[in-house]
Amino acid sequence: MTNADWLRLVLLSVLWGGSFFFGDVAVQAVPPLTLASLRVGIAALALLTLAAALGRIRGLTHWPWGRLFVMGLLNNAIPFSLILWGQTEIDSGLASILNATAPFWVVLLAAWLRPEEGITRGRLVGLLLGLGGVILLVGPGALAGLGSGIWHQLAVLGAAFSYALAGLWGRRIADLGPWQAASGQLLASSLLLIPAALLIDRPWTLAPPDLEQAAAVMGLALLSTAMAYLIFFRVLRDAGATNLLLVTLLIPPSALLLGSLFLGERLGLAEAVGLALILSGLVAIDGRLARILAARLG
Repeated sequence: MTNADWLRLVLLSVLWGGSFFFGDVAVQAVPPLTLASLRVGIAALALLTLAAALGRIRGLTHWPWGRLFVMGLLNNAIPFSLILWGQTEIDSGLASILNATAPFWVVLLAAWLRPEEGITRGRLVGLLLGLGGVILLVGPGALAGLGSGIWHQLAVLGAAFSYALAGLWGRRIADLGPWQAASGQLLASSLLLIPAALLIDRPWTLAPPDLEQAAAVMGLALLSTAMAYLIFFRVLRDAGATNLLLVTLLIPPSALLLGSLFLGERLGLAEAVGLALILSGLVAIDGRLARILAARLG
């Protein structure tokens, strides 16, 4: 990965880190399936409108819609619904730890499906260090919830696995470019989710959300979805699926640092060690420092 790829990955982690907060607030008033539909529907409308204004949408009828629908299913419809449903019973800390298993699923799947993106010793060590850092950062107490609400935990694990499949499948649409891939995927997932939400949740019977909950829905759609997927497809095209899903290791430290900067939250020793472990894991996965040291030691 280049330095620009790493910067994009950090920005993506900030945007997706906010999705757990936005989801926690919004799901108090909006059922998970309806919330997932609003998330992708508003994001698709925003991206398509902006892309049209910028002249970035061409040949819409010639886009690979079959591939886009599969991507929308794997990358939006399934994981968004599962994570939001999981968060009705488990807290965001445990959800973020379970979500951070996505790179492991990618490594295992890639070793089977794409040997060129398969497992190496440095990558495995880095992933283990990073996951250990996430657990320490979120707090080992979050793991105390394991076993209770098992189906909701399995739902978030299923979402992580779906993200891994989407990362590998996404190479099939990466040649469209970030604008077309992001807006096409979100439009496809909207067409999948909205009818299901109308049929199952009957959202017109629900009480309207308050101002804070409505703002959380908009933040989830515009920041954590529309903007995030423009970056997602750029990193996927340039750096590959395994490197892309390292973002799940960066989401908890991004949330922690944002809390420290803007909410006055204090970083303790455990958080500092967790950050150091995640950084060490990412350095091991990147591999450049190890190659430089090996060359110098010759």
